Amino acid sequence: MPRTQPRQTKPTSAATTVYAVTKELILTGELPGGSLISEGEIAERVQVSRTPVREAFLRLESEELLTLHPKRGAVVVPVPPGEAADVLEMRQAVEQSAAERIARVGLTAEHEERLRELVARQRELAGVGDVRAFAVADEAFHRGVVEASGNAIAARFYETLGDRQRRMSVSALGHRPERLPGLAEEHEALLDHLSARDDAAFAEALRTHLATTHGPQH
Repeated sequence: MPRTQPRQTKPTSAATTVYAVTKELILTGELPGGSLISEGEIAERVQVSRTPVREAFLRLESEELLTLHPKRGAVVVPVPPGEAADVLEMRQAVEQSAAERIARVGLTAEHEERLRELVARQRELAGVGDVRAFAVADEAFHRGVVEASGNAIAARFYETLGDRQRRMSVSALGHRPERLPGLAEEHEALLDHLSARDDAAFAEALRTHLATTHGPQH
């Protein structure tokens, strides 16, 4: 009998690696909106052939992070102004709802400890001006607030905003690392409102927090 050839899995694995690397470059702002990138450029960077790069680019296009141009490469899709406003509106709604539920049932010791650890981590990152890592911790904090409410549906929805949230934070803070210590303080204040079951104060503080972070700069 002819020998059965083993199933080839490397292209898929390589495509997953390329996808993860390229997506991180976009979310951290190393590849800003409007950047033109080629399959060859990414293939050389990740040390793979162009086939998995093509697969990864298609996946990123489906997530609206890239626009593909045959024979030219791909362009990083900028964050549309309207989309940014939509994301902030949904964040306010979901986190405010989470705070209202927490005000009724209370914040567990486990969730509070985790959120305070994230604030402490933010203080460390603020001290060294690491905007990209701070954006990751920032997203984790706000997602943690929603998870602490115990609403699994809200938590799953909020997770879908994570990539956009990180990208917006890097864009908003990339030229203002001096803003990071203040953000950590604001997060601690938000957490204190949750701990005190004061959802009204949380909602108002969150509205100001989002506006000053992502609003127009003068």
